[in-house]
Amino acid sequence: MADNHTLVRVENLVKHFPITRGIVFQKLIGVVHAVDGVSFEVKRGETLGLVGESGCGKSTTGRAVLQLHRPTSGHVYLEGQDLTQIKGEELRKMRRKMQIIFQDPYSSLNPRMTVGEIIGEPLIIHREASGKAVQERVDELLTLVGLNPMFSNRYPHEFSGGQRQRIGFARALTLNPDFIVCDEPISALDVSIQAQIVNLMEDLQNKLGLTYLFIAHDLSMVRHISDRVAVMYLGIIVEMADQDEMFTNPLHPYTRALMSAVPVPDPAVEEKRTRIILPGDVPSPVQIPSGCRFHPRCPYAIDRCKEEVPEWRELGPKHYVACHLAETLPPATVTAPAGVEARQ
Repeated sequence: MADNHTLVRVENLVKHFPITRGIVFQKLIGVVHAVDGVSFEVKRGETLGLVGESGCGKSTTGRAVLQLHRPTSGHVYLEGQDLTQIKGEELRKMRRKMQIIFQDPYSSLNPRMTVGEIIGEPLIIHREASGKAVQERVDELLTLVGLNPMFSNRYPHEFSGGQRQRIGFARALTLNPDFIVCDEPISALDVSIQAQIVNLMEDLQNKLGLTYLFIAHDLSMVRHISDRVAVMYLGIIVEMADQDEMFTNPLHPYTRALMSAVPVPDPAVEEKRTRIILPGDVPSPVQIPSGCRFHPRCPYAIDRCKEEVPEWRELGPKHYVACHLAETLPPATVTAPAGVEARQ
């Protein structure tokens, strides 16, 4: 469980991608609003779950926090150090404290390098070890993630998807980071393997005191592993609360729709609950709707929603939402995703 020390603080993070026309003389014709003013904190030892539809900006947020995408504006603080204001050697030193685990275990590992070379490379780049010490650290990490150290001379194509993701975890842990962005680390794996990887994440967090930003689509897994949950829609966070509060009392209409789409493994409950079907598609991030970004698809939208951007408000203890009508909506009738025990 997290302590009271804030490890990562994100303030008004913005990442826009320019759209240009022309080959020689490029002209700016538009902007993709991938992330458009996101703010949150992650306390040391905590897991913050980040959920939302495909294309809502979850992965871009994670990469911008790590400065893999340099933000258009905003600030990212790691242990009080503003990552957006540093570069070069100073930023390289800070990268020891933060790592990422990628979504695709097949494309994230170099097929021309052995497992030992992949895991040991950060030690060489950061001049932390050399020679025999590198191999000793590789063997230690392979054992830590549940793989045989004898596998260090094998190549990625010789492993299954779940084993490759374990190798990705080992690589991320090489430099003893404090903060890890988990960018949908289980979505490309078989269901039978997903639980193993999530259990591995929890074991490593307990042993090493890791802090996670867990990006995922699977709400049942998010409920299981997260201490708090943030819901993104079209580049912004629309709701944030403790895990139990979010799944038992969702306040934003979009959050309710997300939860109603998750199957419940109980025919009696599934038959009684109401499925919320959202009309239309997610608007283009190039042409953001006026007012509340969710209003074109919201069943409760009024004229105010079309004109005025909702204020980010705390409507309960540590329960924040950006919705004009959150207090007046009927009680939520959706059933929180079951099948995976919630984190205690």
